[in-house]
Amino acid sequence: MTATLVPEIAHLRIGVLCGGNSPERPGSIASGEHACKALSMAGLSAELIDTADTPLSALKGRIDVALLGLHGLGGEDGKIQGALETAGIPYTGSGVLASALGMHKPTFKQLLARESIDTPHWVMVNPEVSIESTVSTVRLSLGFPVFVKPSSGGGSLAAGIAKDEPELRKMIGAFSRDPYAEYMVEEYVPGVPCTVGLIEVDGHMVTLPVHDVEPKTEFYDYDSKHDPNLRTEHCPSMLPPPTTESMQYLARRVFRMVGAHGVLRVDFMVGASGRVTVLECNTLPGLSERGNLATMGKAAGIPYPTLVQHVVRTAFTKPTYLP
Repeated sequence: MTATLVPEIAHLRIGVLCGGNSPERPGSIASGEHACKALSMAGLSAELIDTADTPLSALKGRIDVALLGLHGLGGEDGKIQGALETAGIPYTGSGVLASALGMHKPTFKQLLARESIDTPHWVMVNPEVSIESTVSTVRLSLGFPVFVKPSSGGGSLAAGIAKDEPELRKMIGAFSRDPYAEYMVEEYVPGVPCTVGLIEVDGHMVTLPVHDVEPKTEFYDYDSKHDPNLRTEHCPSMLPPPTTESMQYLARRVFRMVGAHGVLRVDFMVGASGRVTVLECNTLPGLSERGNLATMGKAAGIPYPTLVQHVVRTAFTKPTYLP
């Protein structure tokens, strides 16, 4: 089937950057492969490029625009965005500052708190402080259970629930063997995981329908995010309209708060009491055809190949200066 072609990008050489050396490499490869196939089906010139074995210096003159299908460290944190800026290669999505703010969860959460947007309370794990001191701080400030995760990372990798002090001690003790350098302990909010996507379409920001998930695992972990048999999802969400409208409103506030551009996904937890709390944002949401962004796009009437083309166009709608 031939997809509808967006004329403005018809003659571009599109480099679909994916892979890299992040722990989230497998998901990034899937994003890149799906997006590249969709662009090719639309008759566009698209090349799949794994940044793990292709230096950015080799891209100058080879591609006209970079579609970023990268996930995690080195891809979402502003580093490749800065390198592409320096190389003079247009790229999709947010700039350096928004990417860095979105990736580093403690900084992002500080901004949320300053904007009076609900986010779970948290404590940083300082490697220079004893495990017992950290456990004591968590007990006094958060209580148990708690959710432990990397300060910069995604896909629920290296994350999990600590139900009590012994579990937390064990998790903190294992951090030195993981690829992430910094961790945080967060208030555990049981409820329904939800996400809201925003995408620029023809110069206008479109807020996509809310997507909610019922994981069959202990929480919405890496396995349940990648195995449809381990989750039940609804898009549009089955939650009451006032709740979904609140999330869409908050997603737009987060978009402006971090200075995002073109595309963003904001993740929420909706507690049993109706509490809506922001978990994190993703300036490079996954581009897999079965991923959340594509699912929300489909619910909004945007076919997947067209959605990918809209993402490509975000590389050319940035303001003259984007931090």
